[in-house]
Amino acid sequence: MRLTILGGGGFRVPLVYQALLGDRGSGRITSVVLFDTDSSRLASIGAVLRQQAVSVPDGPVVTETTDLDEALRGADFVFSAIRVGGLEGRTVDERVALDLGVLGQETVGAGGIAYGLRTLPVAVAIAQRVAAVAPEAWVINFTNPAGMVTEAMIPYLGDRVIGICDSPSGLGRRAALALGVDPSTAFYDYAGLNHLGWLRGLQSGGVDRLPSLLESGDALASFEEGRLFGADWLRSLGSIPNEYLHYYYFARETLAAVQAVRQTRGTFLLEQQSAFYAETARHPEQALELWQKTRAERESTYMVESREVADAGERDERDMAAGGYEQVALSLMRAIAHNERASLILNVRNRGVLRHLDDDAVVEIPCTVDANGPLPVTVSQLTDHQAGLVCAVKAVERSTIEAAAGGSRAAALRAFAWHPLIDSVTAAGKLLDAYADQLPDLAPFRR
Repeated sequence: MRLTILGGGGFRVPLVYQALLGDRGSGRITSVVLFDTDSSRLASIGAVLRQQAVSVPDGPVVTETTDLDEALRGADFVFSAIRVGGLEGRTVDERVALDLGVLGQETVGAGGIAYGLRTLPVAVAIAQRVAAVAPEAWVINFTNPAGMVTEAMIPYLGDRVIGICDSPSGLGRRAALALGVDPSTAFYDYAGLNHLGWLRGLQSGGVDRLPSLLESGDALASFEEGRLFGADWLRSLGSIPNEYLHYYYFARETLAAVQAVRQTRGTFLLEQQSAFYAETARHPEQALELWQKTRAERESTYMVESREVADAGERDERDMAAGGYEQVALSLMRAIAHNERASLILNVRNRGVLRHLDDDAVVEIPCTVDANGPLPVTVSQLTDHQAGLVCAVKAVERSTIEAAAGGSRAAALRAFAWHPLIDSVTAAGKLLDAYADQLPDLAPFRR
């Protein structure tokens, strides 16, 4: 089987390839095609992958190309993890918002809207090429904002595009381990949007174990979300939020913490990864070693400001070693290719599961997956609070999709103004103008 990775020069691609190397089942991926618009980054990541495979003689054969149609032709699966505008664009996403007193996280709030506006046209163009060149391929979308991008691609690919994220599965795994439950045997009653969901139940042995987890201060303090949100707030909610909800529930504190640091997360990653790619170009024989060192630093500093606000301490080494989106992607591919039934939390069409949203809204919910693709399963309904926040952010996503499709300044302005983390229409207009001035892809939205 052939896997095409769009954004193949991206720093996290070796995680996917490492998962493929560990897959010893029959009918596994035998060919990996890396596509990227940057040939030098492709060469660096290609070197990392080949060094990963040194001790695996039958590892998937790796090729690289800057021709999209060539990359797509003959693909069984297409993994999309592109970053339009690169990390340079991310730094603008973050800094413009912070300069105007608004949270600048890359997928949440103003930063996420700006990221979506420049990413959606490229994602739609990719979807159109997949439909034309590889209509039988399944597209696994990890490109952020993942839910929004997946929804924009569905008109061209239907149910053959599936959005993935590692945050929900990571939350479920951590909660299960805190209870002493085998994560692979539990059912997670989880629902919301990408980067905006809640774990509302954890079924094990026919019993919902979440209430007992919420009652135990020691158990809550043993994993990241318990420390991020605090026992009192989690008990008030009666659920455990996705880590990204820290930006909503502790918006003032997180904004102050981000504004106080010397550099944003995007600036840190830009400097770090620029150094990695430059050093790998000079010493390709050390590519894997350089990547491993850079990755360890990257993972240990993930969401550091939120952890500082909550005094949550360092990241758990088990989380960094357990595997994330690459394992979700591998499980999804195996379930479809070999009809191996799997239970995964995915970004798919709602199809009546959550009554507050229409059938075509892309939501993040548990699904059973087989050769026919994912089928959403029944979960408990959103509370009024959860539904209010989800519906507000879904309106933002859809206005962003509308703006990106037609170049409408009015739609873009609505997206910024409606977001819960942006506090006025005036601020929304200033944000849109500033992004349009600094990001060439957003120039059409200038006043």
